[in-house]
Amino acid sequence: MSFSSEVKAELSRLRPENFCCRAAEAYGLAECGHAFSPSAVSIQTENPVVSTTYRELLTQVCGLPEGAWRDASRSSGVHIVHLAEEPLRLRVLERFGHAPGEVSLRLNRANLECEECPAAYLRGAFLACGTVTNPSADYHMEFSIPHYPLSRDLLALMQELGFRARLVRRKGSQVIYLKESEQIEDALTLMGATGASLELMSVKMVKDIRNTANRIANCENANIDKTVAASMAQVEAIRRIEQRQGLDGLPEELRELARLRLENPEMSLRELGELLPEPLSRSGVNHRLRRIMEFADSLK
Repeated sequence: MSFSSEVKAELSRLRPENFCCRAAEAYGLAECGHAFSPSAVSIQTENPVVSTTYRELLTQVCGLPEGAWRDASRSSGVHIVHLAEEPLRLRVLERFGHAPGEVSLRLNRANLECEECPAAYLRGAFLACGTVTNPSADYHMEFSIPHYPLSRDLLALMQELGFRARLVRRKGSQVIYLKESEQIEDALTLMGATGASLELMSVKMVKDIRNTANRIANCENANIDKTVAASMAQVEAIRRIEQRQGLDGLPEELRELARLRLENPEMSLRELGELLPEPLSRSGVNHRLRRIMEFADSLK
């Protein structure tokens, strides 16, 4: 089961205590479903739990009789639930304040009666037309709406709820999307998918730890590479001095360090300093090695 399906399964188990919130969720499911007009009230989904929630909530909220719904399925695994009789479709439209002859579908805010209704409507909209990417791969949540005016209304509602949502057109539909992990976490929590929100936070934490570990490892590798390169350059300079005039030409404090570097090319500056008859700090060793390098350069 995909992460998106898991989220919808979690949301489908919720039933708001307030009847107005149940109605708002049913409204989101109906308005953002496959069709919401006098000619068709239906939903198409790959999730049986979504079609069950759609049917149950609309039946309860709109007072539909038993047997009002017709179910069908396609070989592709898509479930279709629809109202067969026109009088029942008109009853659903009327229940949510929509007239049969409306030119464009808009969000009727009269159906959002209490402070919790916008979250319930958003939950219904996500069940009907939303998806969310597995956080292990990417952070992305979207709502695909075929009606432009309705997409603008839903975008405005989400922005009022504090989300930095964006709207784009894709393949004939309007797509409202969120890309920030914190915003997706908040959206999941607001809609009631707290389990999915916690899972997203857990995945993000693991990814952050892994990224931090990789950065540290890369930094350490880079430092090792720099240390090795510096050591090789020092050894080469000391050998040049040895070949041109011998190490005895170096001042005593440099001569002992030069011999130690030739014998221990893999050692760090701190380790070299500890081997000297009079131990020297890392910066002191670095200073003397620079003098040796300058002396070798003067012999070119």
